[in-house]
Amino acid sequence: METLLILVLALSFDALLGEPRRLHPLVGFGRYAGWVEGGIRIADFSAPTMRALGAAALTAAILPWTAFAWLAGEWSESSAWVRILFSAFVLYLAIGWRSLLDHARRVAAPLRRHDADAARRSLSMIVSRDTAGLSEEEIASAATESALENGNDAIFAAIFWFLVAGIPGVVLYRLSNTLDAMWGYKNARYVNFGWAAARLDDVLNWIPARLTAFSYACCGAMDSALQCWRAQGAHWKSPNAGPVMAAGAGALRVRLGGAATYHGSLQQRPLLGCGDAASAQSIEGACALINRALALWTATVALGACALWLWGAV
Repeated sequence: METLLILVLALSFDALLGEPRRLHPLVGFGRYAGWVEGGIRIADFSAPTMRALGAAALTAAILPWTAFAWLAGEWSESSAWVRILFSAFVLYLAIGWRSLLDHARRVAAPLRRHDADAARRSLSMIVSRDTAGLSEEEIASAATESALENGNDAIFAAIFWFLVAGIPGVVLYRLSNTLDAMWGYKNARYVNFGWAAARLDDVLNWIPARLTAFSYACCGAMDSALQCWRAQGAHWKSPNAGPVMAAGAGALRVRLGGAATYHGSLQQRPLLGCGDAASAQSIEGACALINRALALWTATVALGACALWLWGAV
């Protein structure tokens, strides 16, 4: 029951407060990670050496904070309510439910008014692709993809690692995911140095991504979601984003994927989903799908807590 209470409190904090506007721990961690990179990456070496340096930087960036989270958790054991509130607060900082929905809806709202310029400006805040010149359908597709993928990264994977490994688990996951966003690019600067960060994030996201994909299928058009997952998910460049977005697109019966431009380079990406073209409605549908999946996860945790309580009472 304590785990359920922590989850409900964390989600309530996020719904009421949103992300901290000032002094967000992840912003501070990003600065710290930049300092670590600057201290370890003193020159460009061969690919194996750069991978080794990247792994060392990953360890130096993550291990102290994960250890600190474990020590703080041990300290909180002195009081049940201190432990619950501390755990709920850390989990709240690790998830981005309200922020994800707010950013997606800021793209959908101007699209409904056919204000493509405003929609592009909002979209540029949440995607790494080039947004200038995108059509309304392309804007909607990009925003829907982002919402579905980040449903896993910003919500469900964090909850999964909290359920599996408590506060140290969720801290380890969130920091590794942040480093993947910072160092996981396949460009000349990070293709080797960021290799370890990208691989760790892939490993930590493998199970949560598939649980998220299955949750999207359960909360939408299941037949098409499962079919798109099987047929399309493995062809995406990311082993975890592919299943999530393919299942989500199928659940919404919307067409996503296709060509996109990143930093001036056109990439031909596989098609995802089926059915209608992306629109403002598909963005809002993705937000609703995420909310239904989150309700499913919360209900599952509640049922598990009740089952364990009854088992202990027998």
